[in-house]
Amino acid sequence: MRIHKKPGTSSSEYFLFGGPLLYVDGSSTHGGAFARLGLWSVVRSLPPIVRTTIRFAREADRAAVRVVAGAEIGRGLVQAIGLIAVNASLASVLAEADVTDRLRQALPPLILVAVTAVLGAVLAAASTYGSGRLEPKVERVATEQYLACAAQVELAALEDDGFRRLLDTAQYGANAARRMVSHCTSAITTLLSMVAAASVLTVLHPVLLPLLALMAVPRMWGTLITARRRYESFRTWVQHTRAGRLLSTELTAVEAAPEIRVHQVGPFLLKHFRNMSASSEAEQTRLATLDARTGLWAAALTGLASATAYVTLGALAWFGAMALSVVGTAVLALRTTTAGLGRMVQSINSLYDESLFVGDLERLRVHAADWAIPVGGLDVPKHPRHIRFDQVTFRYPGTDPQARPALDDVSLTIPTGRITALVGENGSGKSTLVKLIAGLYLPDTGSVFWDSVPTCRADRQQVFSRIAMVAQDFKRWPFTARVNVVIGDASVSGGESRLNAAADRAGASPVIAGLPKGWETLLARGYQGGHQLSGGQWQRLGIARAHYRDAPVLIVDEPTAALDAREEQRVFDQIRELAAGGQTVILITHRMASVRHADHVHVLDQGRLVESGTPGELLGRPQGYFRGLYEIQAAQFDRAAGATRRTDTDPLEARGH
Repeated sequence: MRIHKKPGTSSSEYFLFGGPLLYVDGSSTHGGAFARLGLWSVVRSLPPIVRTTIRFAREADRAAVRVVAGAEIGRGLVQAIGLIAVNASLASVLAEADVTDRLRQALPPLILVAVTAVLGAVLAAASTYGSGRLEPKVERVATEQYLACAAQVELAALEDDGFRRLLDTAQYGANAARRMVSHCTSAITTLLSMVAAASVLTVLHPVLLPLLALMAVPRMWGTLITARRRYESFRTWVQHTRAGRLLSTELTAVEAAPEIRVHQVGPFLLKHFRNMSASSEAEQTRLATLDARTGLWAAALTGLASATAYVTLGALAWFGAMALSVVGTAVLALRTTTAGLGRMVQSINSLYDESLFVGDLERLRVHAADWAIPVGGLDVPKHPRHIRFDQVTFRYPGTDPQARPALDDVSLTIPTGRITALVGENGSGKSTLVKLIAGLYLPDTGSVFWDSVPTCRADRQQVFSRIAMVAQDFKRWPFTARVNVVIGDASVSGGESRLNAAADRAGASPVIAGLPKGWETLLARGYQGGHQLSGGQWQRLGIARAHYRDAPVLIVDEPTAALDAREEQRVFDQIRELAAGGQTVILITHRMASVRHADHVHVLDQGRLVESGTPGELLGRPQGYFRGLYEIQAAQFDRAAGATRRTDTDPLEARGH
């Protein structure tokens, strides 16, 4: 099949990645948005962007906003007063009078010029202080909003493709909001400066304002064209950079190092890195050539406009239509204004760019409100008599409606103070079922009851508080050992006694004793003082976290997968003790031998409940599903044991002799 290559994409990228390496992030979501802006579109886009920036800033620090606003308005007024004072001083110096009289008349406006210069410097410092105070606070507020959106939505939202993409793109909104403060301040500073100069020039002579526009337009055109071209090129340029960075990451990754050396992958990847770099370099050269050409045209047009403006000023002065003092003031105002014009256009360009990412954050807030876990609801019994499923059907978000559901018309009861095992092959619905118990999902049809309270009407925060969970892939937090345990119930402080008791019950005390700094050891490899635990040690810490939480319902998913036989037996003895003490234990396991510790077993297959009963009852059904799974695993164990016996008895026979 013939592949139509995208211009600027190297052959290496097509070979390695099948085409351009693009994320579903801001750089691809907003592709072309800025390039569609024209000169007047830039101007029209400024007010709503400024309003968005001010709203974020007001949420962060209203006092700092007042400081910046007051300082910038003051700078505009001071500049206008300064220009009027310059004009007055020039008029005095150029007047037809005695030198002493002219200097005496020029002194007051010159003093005013000096005062306005000092005031301008003070106001600029105040604006810098206010902006510097605002920027980190705006970033914090925006980051908190982003994290709150991520933390307060239903689990289903995080598994929805559309919401997940929005979450990925909105993560850049906090930094963008911070940068918008400085860009907005810079743009407003220059804009107010231009307004002040234009106002003074209009008062001095009506022809001066058109002259200002004549000098401003070529420079603005050149800056805008360059910025648009660079933005259009950004997607191509960042694509090459991203691809090269990926190769660098793979070449230096520890897990890839053995294969890179044995299979001699290094030269292969370096060759493609060089090829992709050549494409990136060619793109930058093309861009530099076009920018130089545009710069020359803009400079030529600006020079022509400036010459026209100055010739006009000279002619007006020659024929007496304009005083020399006004000419001098006009030259100063024109040069000052046009010098800052390029900065203003670039600031507005940057503002629009950042506003795209902040817009993603705003959209996230709207969608997160739609997905938010409801606040309040019916009270949930702290120690329920049972948890009951009544004809529950559930499909994961985004799945094909024609495909079989994750749970299909399931009805079962989990009694309090007992060990209930959920058994089945991968994909049978065990994990989905416990997530429905915990209130992480709500059924599509049917109901999950805590006694008589359905989770769809319950206070979900209360449901969460009734659950302690030890998943097989539980979170290994990059914090200290202490925090990894107390995070199981971070809302309370149980002190050292509760912490040590949880560690003792989980068999984690020897693990803590062996750490360099005990409970204060950082469990994050790669950081100074960081320490890495083995899988079994982490599992003990995860069980300690569940004990520390001390919830009435404990869900354990393959709790002994990383433990040796002795520790496995000790953990199951503890589970027995917990159930005897009134705690409800829900055990998820693939290992049929582990089920002997359960009081009751529910067997799932492809989302349906196929069997229920005690372990003895299920094993007593010769044609039962559970009995079949048990015999498959027992046969595997018997074959392995037989092979070991043969090897021990006759090593030569085992080697084929």
